[in-house]
Amino acid sequence: MPLPKEELYTTDDIYGLPEGLRAELIDGRIYYMAPPTRKHQRLTGTLYRIIGNYIDANHGSCEVDIAPFAVFLNKDDSNYVEPDISVICDPEKLNDKGCEGAPDWVIEVVSPGSRQMDYLIKLIKYQSAGVREYWLVDPDKNRITVYNFAQNEQNEYSFADTVPVGIYPDFSIDFSQISF
Repeated sequence: MPLPKEELYTTDDIYGLPEGLRAELIDGRIYYMAPPTRKHQRLTGTLYRIIGNYIDANHGSCEVDIAPFAVFLNKDDSNYVEPDISVICDPEKLNDKGCEGAPDWVIEVVSPGSRQMDYLIKLIKYQSAGVREYWLVDPDKNRITVYNFAQNEQNEYSFADTVPVGIYPDFSIDFSQISF
């Protein structure tokens, strides 16, 4: 007897979800998302402001976006993610729907319900899609894991450290100054 075929989904299925239900799509598989906690939102919002202020102060050409913001990683209809923070430096990738292709820098604030997704599934997907830098900010583990895919480096930091930003050589974020 043949095994049942796994149903694959598309971005049409994501856009067809009931109002208020959020999900991401990776290689045709739907991953539902739990609502973020207050701590998650405060940390994400603070990082968004720090990055946006840096870009504005330096008259940068990159754009920072905060979830929910659609990223069509492979420019296809079987991959759709909503990173907590996306920094896109190529304006050609941006349209009214979101970002077509890989952002330059992605930050995911890890929650208990997103741990496996952020540390495994998205890590592989972001690297293969061409994201240059991926940060996993994990408040429960007091850890920031930085993957600089462009330099083939991985570094670990704590919330007492100042973390350098790979795509901006003169920018770092002092996590000891962040309260959430």
